[in-house]
Order: sequence, then C-alpha cells, then structure tokens
Amino acid sequence: MAAPTDRRSRGAAVEAAARAYLLEQGLRDIAANASFRFGELDLVMLDPAAREDCVVFVEVRYRRSAAFGGGAASVDIGKRRRLVQAAQAFLVAHRAYRNAPCRFDVIEADGDPTAPRLHWLRDAFRADEI
Repeated sequence: MAAPTDRRSRGAAVEAAARAYLLEQGLRDIAANASFRFGELDLVMLDPAAREDCVVFVEVRYRRSAAFGGGAASVDIGKRRRLVQAAQAFLVAHRAYRNAPCRFDVIEADGDPTAPRLHWLRDAFRADEI
C-alpha cells in the first residue's frame, strides 16, 4: 500500500494504527476525533484493566523520524492545557463517564504512516500538573 501523501490522510492512517494497537492491548472504544471548542481528542478509550474502568484520553503524535525528538516532546504545556479542557468538556457531555478516573496517554508514531512504529506512553501527563 502506498504511503498517504497529505497530512490529513497520514494522520488518519496513524490514528487507525494506534486505535487498533490499543484495542489489541484490551482498551475499548468510546470516541474518536471528538471536537470541542478547546481542541480535538484523537481517541477516547476505556481501560477495563485499571482498578476501576478508567477513561483514557489518547493524543496520537506522528513524526516521520524520531531524529528530532519523539512525538511526546511536541505535547507542550499549551497542548496539554487544551487536551485537559477538551477532556473536561467531553466528560460534561458524556455523563456516564463523569465520575470515572481519567488519564492522559500519548502514542508516539514514526516511520511509514501505513505501518508506523508505535510507542505507548501511559499516563504521559496529569491534569493536576497543568
């Protein structure tokens, strides 16, 4: 399969690979590309392996090469704030998850976007650190 050429197609391919990987790891889908005025949540999943079902907000970051730092390095304080605000809006809109524990994960991806190398950073940052 030819590698996607435009940014949106690459992003969709990498997010699909990340989603498939997380499903293989036992997480369950809640939402994808959930947009709020603060920003977009790439993936929202449920981790049933946690002590209580945990809502996981996943930011997927793709870089062609890790030579200049991985994707997690690009999730700076401003991006973290927007993710926390979007997560809060998501929880307000989805009452079933309002009282569930939450965490913020990052999936770093590099290489071929149709078959990227993935690195899962669980609990990459905490809302109370922002």
